[in-house]
Amino acid sequence: MAEQTAKYLLQVKAVKLNNEHPFTWASGRKSPIYCDNRVTLSYPEIRSFIRDQYVAVIRQHFADADVVAGVATGGIAQGALVAQELGKPFVYVRSGAKDHGLANQIEGEIKEGQSVVVIEDLVSTGKSSLIAVDALREKGCVVKGMVAIFTYGLAVAHTNFENAKVELHTLTNYDELIRVAVSEKYVSDSDQESLAMWRQNPEKWSDDRM
Repeated sequence: MAEQTAKYLLQVKAVKLNNEHPFTWASGRKSPIYCDNRVTLSYPEIRSFIRDQYVAVIRQHFADADVVAGVATGGIAQGALVAQELGKPFVYVRSGAKDHGLANQIEGEIKEGQSVVVIEDLVSTGKSSLIAVDALREKGCVVKGMVAIFTYGLAVAHTNFENAKVELHTLTNYDELIRVAVSEKYVSDSDQESLAMWRQNPEKWSDDRM
């Protein structure tokens, strides 16, 4: 699963790797990797593969969840596909309450006491993903865990999920992606060391290139 997911992400350029000309994240930090998993939705074969992998992970680890919740915005389409396949109710969670209308943060019907599996497309630090978890818990729901397509595997994310007591599973990860990228010649062997250094210390890697 991890290898094939990584191959698909690289194939459709959902994940781009460029060690020579780093990408700038919203935070201003430099990174040799940019990930937009929403691209996969445009490819029916890959979209179906990813949906099926989500479903397999949920059936293995969170089969008793009552509701599927997608994290806005990347997890909405993926979550709806998964919920349809599982025959479960679907809701999605915004990063904050709307400033108009009903001022909802959670869209869709969910009840106190229901158990939820959360669908995310990408985990970096985990901060935005865990905002959704907090919103569901404040509603009185039991969050069984989270499933995402990809994680950068940053230490800060591991700490944040551990502190929040959220079980995280991903279809693939940074280490597998780089392994596949090297073997498939998306990046050179010489770039592999730099990519590994970024994962170990993203802040220092970024500062060195500013």
